[in-house]
Amino acid sequence: MVKILVADDDPDILATIEVRLRANQMQVITAHDCNQAIKMAYAEQPDLILMDIRMPAVGGISAFDSLKMYTRTEKIPVIFITAYPGKEVEEKVAQMGAAGFIAKPFDSDQLIAKIQQVLARQ
Repeated sequence: MVKILVADDDPDILATIEVRLRANQMQVITAHDCNQAIKMAYAEQPDLILMDIRMPAVGGISAFDSLKMYTRTEKIPVIFITAYPGKEVEEKVAQMGAAGFIAKPFDSDQLIAKIQQVLARQ
């Protein structure tokens, strides 16, 4: 079973994504901030991480940089999700090496398709 770590500070977004992923037979781990996400990624070794870009304290971009510093987490693909989309943000995360980018609000089918596309490349 595919294991996905979802990191977002909005509990409603977390719950929505969790329900949708579980309905598609995916194991879901959630984190409410990036510090927790980094620790969970290291401990749980998910197949993929969905991470909000803007979160309190440590943002998604900084967390991504931290994940790339550890051998245990450097190869885990990250799809960024954000309510602040823009071509500049999308280009920046692509240049950083992120596996993808999804703007909020997103269509659940679009989210699942993007996850499956990224996992198929692994």
